[in-house]
Amino acid sequence: MQFEQAGNYILNRLNNELPDHLTYHNADHTKDVYQAAKRIGETEGITGDELKLLLTAAYYHDSGFLIMAEGHEEESCHIAREALPGYGYTIDEIEKICGMIMATRLPQSPTNHLEQILADADLENLGRDDFFTVSHKLFLENLFSGKVENENEWNLQQIEFIEKHQYFTKTAINLRQAKKDANLGRIKAQVNS
Repeated sequence: MQFEQAGNYILNRLNNELPDHLTYHNADHTKDVYQAAKRIGETEGITGDELKLLLTAAYYHDSGFLIMAEGHEEESCHIAREALPGYGYTIDEIEKICGMIMATRLPQSPTNHLEQILADADLENLGRDDFFTVSHKLFLENLFSGKVENENEWNLQQIEFIEKHQYFTKTAINLRQAKKDANLGRIKAQVNS
């Protein structure tokens, strides 16, 4: 597995080919999810080739936005299936990566430990201090695409989303659940004021 090269290839494409209105689903988000997957994965005891597969999935999980927003997970798998054999990945390894990518589709439904880790990494920001900064980027993206009309509507969507969301790994629950609950409380206070 030429893991570094495979990652550099897709980061390069995300940096150069994504439209500017993607203020959230861009190379910065991909790097953020990569770091979260690395942190959660290592804490959960993932090592060696399994860790490389997890981190490759993090690199490729939103690459489908190069093609389309709706159904981007399938497109991400298509891109992974096209690109990764050239970096020494086997068909079996690519299918594991695609399983992890598909586990990030909402509502999340991971079926194994690696899929749980990537699902948690993708939404780790819900339970972080920078939640409101990151959330604003997604708000701007959704405003542009007409999925939301104003900040109040966005806050109501966020409340519903966060109330339904759950972390799957012990690591994410321990690291992020309390802050996620606090962030939810802050959104509710904004809506009620």
